Amino acid sequence: MKRTLKYLAGAAVTAAVAGMATMSYAAPHDTAGRAPHSATATADAPAVAPAAKHAPTPRIVQPGERVTGAPGFELWLTPEGKHWTTPDMPEGQFRSVVDGNVDLSSPGVSVQSEGTPDRVHLSGLYYGGKGTASTVELRTAAGTVHGKLIELPGRPGWGVWYAVAEPAPNDGSRHFVSEVTVRTTKGKVYASISLR
Repeated sequence: MKRTLKYLAGAAVTAAVAGMATMSYAAPHDTAGRAPHSATATADAPAVAPAAKHAPTPRIVQPGERVTGAPGFELWLTPEGKHWTTPDMPEGQFRSVVDGNVDLSSPGVSVQSEGTPDRVHLSGLYYGGKGTASTVELRTAAGTVHGKLIELPGRPGWGVWYAVAEPAPNDGSRHFVSEVTVRTTKGKVYASISLR
């Protein structure tokens, strides 16, 4: 009898919510810990706005894990720093974070640029900022470019940004990139560099 009453109570709740948005109802468990009944009611309801987007965070990569930035351009990180290859230098290049040339306690950004007739591959270190790095934006001779971030696990205090841009006609300036800004998940500047 007790079980029948619980079922009827559950059915009454289900009927009562028929005009409401989708929801689930589960009847109380019996003394043996079994759920005697569960029901789901669905009804037409106004569309609900999607959940707010979370700010992106860097992709976490394992030491030595290769990331393809573009065909022929690969990046990987080790605790010692940034490694990368280009179509012209498949043996790889290296930028250290432990040789004393990078002060991880102060915000900073570095820039390396290599290209082919079809694309310019841009990358560099970012380090020392407050908060969690989220996005990178570059001002280039080809316009504004948005890149991606990668870091090693465990909050090392540095990471690598990378982006690919269309080549631009030589405008007489020394630098293809004029500015790089890494922002935090809260939209604040994590680190930046101006090259003009």
